[in-house]
Amino acid sequence: MSEHTRVPHAFEALTPDVVLDALADLGLAVDGRLTALSSYENRVYQVMLDDDQALVAKFYRPDRWTDAQIREEHAFAGELMGQEIPMVGPLLLHGSTLHHAKGFAFSVSPRRGGRPPELDDPEVLEWIGRFIARLHNVGANHPFQTRPSLDVTTFGEASRDWLLGQHMIPMDQQHAWLDVCNQALDRVREVMHDTPVESLRLHGDCHPGNILWTPTDLPLGGPHFVDLDDARMGPAIQDLWMLLSGDRAQRTRQLGILVDGYEEMRALDRRELALIEPLRTLRLIHYSAWLARRRDDPAFIQNFSWFGTSDYWAGQVHMLVEQCEAMQEPPLIV
Repeated sequence: MSEHTRVPHAFEALTPDVVLDALADLGLAVDGRLTALSSYENRVYQVMLDDDQALVAKFYRPDRWTDAQIREEHAFAGELMGQEIPMVGPLLLHGSTLHHAKGFAFSVSPRRGGRPPELDDPEVLEWIGRFIARLHNVGANHPFQTRPSLDVTTFGEASRDWLLGQHMIPMDQQHAWLDVCNQALDRVREVMHDTPVESLRLHGDCHPGNILWTPTDLPLGGPHFVDLDDARMGPAIQDLWMLLSGDRAQRTRQLGILVDGYEEMRALDRRELALIEPLRTLRLIHYSAWLARRRDDPAFIQNFSWFGTSDYWAGQVHMLVEQCEAMQEPPLIV
């Protein structure tokens, strides 16, 4: 095979006919209307049935999670819904939430709409804090058995080593990036060693895009989660810090409101506040590896054409330098 021969990406085999046939094989009366929804990790479609009911079909990225890990995600969603926590989980069809077609694992869920939450509204932030605490109360009941933990090894060291091993970093930036990456990871290890906290099942990727808000005058109004794809074990603060933005004063105010709501349902170990910047640092390193692993996905090529350039990696060096400085500052206080 020529070095220039292109290997088709797995998702190129996921044609509309494959999707519709997979759903029809489950006994769903699909009428042919299929709309691709925004998702860079998996392939997600809105599908319409003959009775105009809308469902969402999620086809998982091959070789990312095992069936056992996906089933743990589904079971977690089921536990949350069983406690009347507004989580959109997969439907049980033919005795299972996980199905297979043409080499793809997939699930089917109800469609729930909503808009991004207004995080400038204190009432919204407080409500989301209560919502996350309820999720954590369930998450603390028992650990995942197959899904990974969020720690310096899985998010930091493994990401660094894979990027270097796959020669993802241009030579003109590699030395600078590796040097500051190692400095950052040393500091992360130090803080995490000095901050032993409880690990529990998390949402894991709790940014505003994964929370949808519906009008509070409707049944089940307020926030709901739509994606547990990144659920894993880790500290509770992981599901709070990604909702913060702005300067230190703004983040302190936002965090205080979130924690006020959170602690109506569950106590937060204040030691975890020291983990915010280390966790942000790990996410930064992990995100570069996440992008690099998907560089051959046609959807990524279209949307992340800037990835991998010297300018990109120079920007990563700058951000890691800033994170090293941020990790030397006192934690936020609430």
